Amino acid sequence: MPSASDSRRFVRFGAYEVDLQAGELRKGGIRLKLGGQPFQVLAILLERPGDVFTREELQKRLWPETFVDVDHNLNTAINKIREILGDSSENPSFVETLPRRGYRFIAPVEGAVATPPELEQPQAQTQPARLTRRAILVAVAVFMAGGAAVYELRHRPVGPVQRALTRLTFDEGLQT
Repeated sequence: MPSASDSRRFVRFGAYEVDLQAGELRKGGIRLKLGGQPFQVLAILLERPGDVFTREELQKRLWPETFVDVDHNLNTAINKIREILGDSSENPSFVETLPRRGYRFIAPVEGAVATPPELEQPQAQTQPARLTRRAILVAVAVFMAGGAAVYELRHRPVGPVQRALTRLTFDEGLQT
């Protein structure tokens, strides 16, 4: 008999089974190659089948406080999910695109869905990342200021500047 944690771990739809904890997608027991962001997007969509997830919601979940090309990365992830599931955007069986609204999972789902541990974003985890980014930015600024100071020191003339006189004409004239 499956335990409560197992029922929250596995999600089934059609011929597919998702192991949220292991981060694996299987069809008929055969593991399919779907990892990284595409798997994370699928796991988020499976949390609430039938509900619309906006692009902004997905961005906040997948790339919090990170500057990425969200449109390109999200489109790539959705296309990879459709490719693996044999789905199409014109006649979807699993992932439906709602223009200017977002995405939703439309197939019937079996099994309780829980947020996989790698997708959870506790506040304590995001705070050190923010401090790390600040520290990196400060270090880069200090490094650039030091580099500018070294450049100035190396290219500064040493001692008084001596000027040379150049004769412009060969006429006899005032010699003072």
